[in-house]
Amino acid sequence: MGFVVSNSFTLRRLVQNNCRARSVTMQAEGSISLQISATKDVLSKQLAEFVIQKAAEAKKEKGKFVVALSGGSLPKTLAKDLVTDDYKIRAEFSSWHVYFADERCVPLDHEDSNYGLSKIELFDKVDIPADQIYPIDPSLTPEECAGAYAKSLETGIGEGTPVFDLLFLGIGPDGHTCSLFPGHPLLQEKSKTVAHIIDSPKPPPERVTLTYPVLNAAKDVVFVSTGSSKKDALRSILKDPNSELPAKLVKPISGSVTWFIDQDAADGLKG
Repeated sequence: MGFVVSNSFTLRRLVQNNCRARSVTMQAEGSISLQISATKDVLSKQLAEFVIQKAAEAKKEKGKFVVALSGGSLPKTLAKDLVTDDYKIRAEFSSWHVYFADERCVPLDHEDSNYGLSKIELFDKVDIPADQIYPIDPSLTPEECAGAYAKSLETGIGEGTPVFDLLFLGIGPDGHTCSLFPGHPLLQEKSKTVAHIIDSPKPPPERVTLTYPVLNAAKDVVFVSTGSSKKDALRSILKDPNSELPAKLVKPISGSVTWFIDQDAADGLKG
């Protein structure tokens, strides 16, 4: 079921009505689409179908599907349906090339590692070739690590600003995405494709992250947000045209943004 959101009243009414529906799809603003699912289970299935479609399009066009993952609850939500037998066949994981939208500068088997989490939830359960998964080198300093990862992007994707087929992003309660935090100088980084941070307000403090030039060069961006802790940030991002929260600043030049959120997160859009 599709809807065009023309004003905040329409958005509020559709969110309120969604409590009686399994899912609602809306065009929120420009190239931003909003998929509200009644439950996390419905969301995971809708996300899996979306990803399979994008993977098929990329493989048909160039023989591979180049993506970047964030951490948090995203890998688990993404993997929930994709690791089942039916979806594993349809997803054609052998064509996937997986980078990381941000990473904590910790050993790859550390509980804070985005790679480590993705390995447990997804990589260990599907057939993505190991040489098509690109983790950071945690033995390097954060600055060295960012430089090395930028070179990895250049080698694997091409010179200049890398263009991803799909970015999988999440948001924090403060509206941060990747390791781009509100008010941080990294929000102004324009020359680097990968930057380092040593003072993250959320531990661990040392991280590397893709920058806005890369995020905004992507063909498609998916944001996944569940739970009531995100509702205030979502309200600002999706309803306040003057919001400067980091996730709001993800605006692909030629691509699109699709938000997958559950009813708890959507509650912030009612008023």
